Amino acid sequence: MTPTPITTRRTVLTRVAQLAAVAALGATVLHAHAAYPDKPVRLIVPFPAGGAADTMARTLSERLSTELGQQVIIDNRGGAGGAPAAEAAVRSAPDGYTLFFGTMGTNAINVALYPKLRYDPVKDFAPIALTHITPRVLVVGPSVKARSVAELIALAKSKPDGLTYGSAGSGSSSHLSGALFESITGVKMLHIPYKGSAPLMADVLAGRVDMTFDSYTVYQEHIKSGKVVPLAVTSRTRMGVAPELPTLEEAGLKGYEVSNWLGVFAPAGTPADIVKKLNGAVGRALAVPELRQQLVALGIEPAFSTPEALGTLVRNEIPKWAEIVKRSGATAD
Repeated sequence: MTPTPITTRRTVLTRVAQLAAVAALGATVLHAHAAYPDKPVRLIVPFPAGGAADTMARTLSERLSTELGQQVIIDNRGGAGGAPAAEAAVRSAPDGYTLFFGTMGTNAINVALYPKLRYDPVKDFAPIALTHITPRVLVVGPSVKARSVAELIALAKSKPDGLTYGSAGSGSSSHLSGALFESITGVKMLHIPYKGSAPLMADVLAGRVDMTFDSYTVYQEHIKSGKVVPLAVTSRTRMGVAPELPTLEEAGLKGYEVSNWLGVFAPAGTPADIVKKLNGAVGRALAVPELRQQLVALGIEPAFSTPEALGTLVRNEIPKWAEIVKRSGATAD
């Protein structure tokens, strides 16, 4: 049967309408990605307000808000080495509106410390960019009669389990720094975990905790005022902001090195174009001279990487810290 002109015309018009609908849908999807973000972005920080990680996250979020044209809101969730915060992040929608300020602890160390960890730092995250590297400083409180690492070791050996060291949480890098110190020196100290650096600092200043291995940022003011005494830094090289402080390796602890790194992650499955846009925004934020100068003055090294490089760093760090955790005997309890 030969189609009538009316039938042919109707078929053509229907086909044109279908193609137009498909094109419109594609344009809508493209516009949605191109318009990202069109609402505030949440950045989950695995520590309470007032600590070093929080300070770094807030300075970065201010610049990111400008770069993205939307407010970046800090969501502090402390405790358990940052594991609950990481779990909250990976369970969020992979749409770029929930980000995670991951650390060496949450994204590398926790795997070895928590046998029942409810997230996979490799499979459950989409890396965005490395942002900061922070060596730790060994500081002692006002009641500790030691003014060098050698004197501290001698004091600790004279009364096993008599000295206390606090950390930002069980399994945190400050916890592992202390455990590694014990392992190398052979001393025994009592570990006291806190839910972040801020409450820990209050007890160090009050003399309720003898020492900690924490970020220079947190204790800078109190170091300058003499309320706490810094003995050494945990990095392999000395810090530019405090060149007078020896490294723990220089102080006799061969092979000692802990330099915490931090970076921005998104839940796995976040679209590649959003990851790319976020990476670019982080890079531009960290390139601002004022921000870089501010970080260096606090003893923090600004860092930046591609998503791929951050992913490689995580994969390399996990077995490294698993070995250190095993050797040191550290646990999350």
